[in-house]
Amino acid sequence: MNQPPLPSLMGVFAHPDDESLLAGGVLAQHHTAGARTCVVTTTWTASSHRVPELADALSVLGAGAPRLLGYADARNTDSAPDGAVRLVDAPLDEAVGRLVAHIREVRPDLVIGHDALGQLTGHPDHRRAHQITLLAVEAAGLPHLYPDAGEPWQPAALYAATHPESGVGRLGPLLQSVGKTLLTLPDAYVTTSVDVSPWAAVKWKAICAHRSEAARVRPLPGLLARLTEPERNDIISTEHFTRLSLGPAPGDPHRLVA
Repeated sequence: MNQPPLPSLMGVFAHPDDESLLAGGVLAQHHTAGARTCVVTTTWTASSHRVPELADALSVLGAGAPRLLGYADARNTDSAPDGAVRLVDAPLDEAVGRLVAHIREVRPDLVIGHDALGQLTGHPDHRRAHQITLLAVEAAGLPHLYPDAGEPWQPAALYAATHPESGVGRLGPLLQSVGKTLLTLPDAYVTTSVDVSPWAAVKWKAICAHRSEAARVRPLPGLLARLTEPERNDIISTEHFTRLSLGPAPGDPHRLVA
């Protein structure tokens, strides 16, 4: 039986390397199947040293050129040599409008991004990017919102990349070894777990393209680089998501249902 074609994807992530770490496998999977893919990165500006690394990673994944919202990282002034405002300080309406413009231009079937916890470490940029993405995915389909940002387009769903309590595995001790926190979701919140082992080598190559992070001790690319290949593949070969549907809800259309 033939499988239906894979939908087009837009990833929206806070920092360069988030796309490769959290969704590199599904981005490579969809690109290999012929689906359109792209990534919007909310922090680090075009003049920063990490955007060329991002470009290399996206080339590996087949996700096109970097698309940038143009804000600074909450914790790193090197992210915006041009002095851009931090994402966490930017007017919410402005940031949402910038992302709506990308969604309407690309017209993806699905959007993937951060979860409400901000992934395992709860980075404030991750949480802010989640909030912006939630609002922008809905707003992109409403013609009276951001009318100057292009023709309305409604993605079918938003998938939030996440980590279930039972799926942390080797990643937990690895992060704890450098003093990082572990914020996980109950397993019931995870709707989709994708085996991306066929694309693990491509995903790892994309992670390694973020050279400045892979050379450091505490960031996850650097931690993964010090593992054996089997240990690393055990961590990166499954990607978990929570589907936040925007389509019609099942059940009685005349009353609220749980």
